[in-house]
Amino acid sequence: MLELLKKVQLFENLNVEQLQRIMSIARKQWFTAGTVLFQEKDFGAAFYILLKGSIKIYTRSTSGDEKVLSLLQSGESFGELSLLDGRPRSASAQTLEDSTLLVISGNDFHELLREQFEITRHIMAQLCRRLRDTNQHVYDLTFVDSRTRVLKNVILLANRHGSRAGNIITIKMPLNYDELAQMAGVAKQELSQVLRDLEDRHILTFSPNAYKLDLARLNG
Repeated sequence: MLELLKKVQLFENLNVEQLQRIMSIARKQWFTAGTVLFQEKDFGAAFYILLKGSIKIYTRSTSGDEKVLSLLQSGESFGELSLLDGRPRSASAQTLEDSTLLVISGNDFHELLREQFEITRHIMAQLCRRLRDTNQHVYDLTFVDSRTRVLKNVILLANRHGSRAGNIITIKMPLNYDELAQMAGVAKQELSQVLRDLEDRHILTFSPNAYKLDLARLNG
């Protein structure tokens, strides 16, 4: 368990004693693929740290349309916003595959923030990054064409979650076309056209559980 905690970005500067403190207040839980961990407008009762698997954070419009806001991989955390401001959840969270998480209750989370400045600093940095991402996404939807938005989101996934071997970046994530279209803010028909073009040019290749991005062809 201690070795898993050391790989979590939020805890990277903590010593063994501090990590053991976290272990004493966290519950390790397993969830099957497709489990909704919480829904938008729920009361926030816990903070989550993803040890293994993947999570999508999303919202739904009044008409039921889904919008994927972000995709999380092992080592990332979520669920802190409603614990910090006391307001309902701003989005929903669902497992994309079988996942292992650490769950910390709201009261223990607040006590941890009071005790550990490094954790507080990392959470503040995460919130700032998400705000910047939101601002960039609004800009993209306003000023950037659909092809560029699709490619930017693929590159974003590669940068955050990919593993590189030479010029090839592999993104091991069970992301379907619907979710990629939601992230890029494009219609499925537009997405299919863009992906077809990228595949024809061998920039992007798909397999059931992975995407491969060829940087040499992308920059060529």
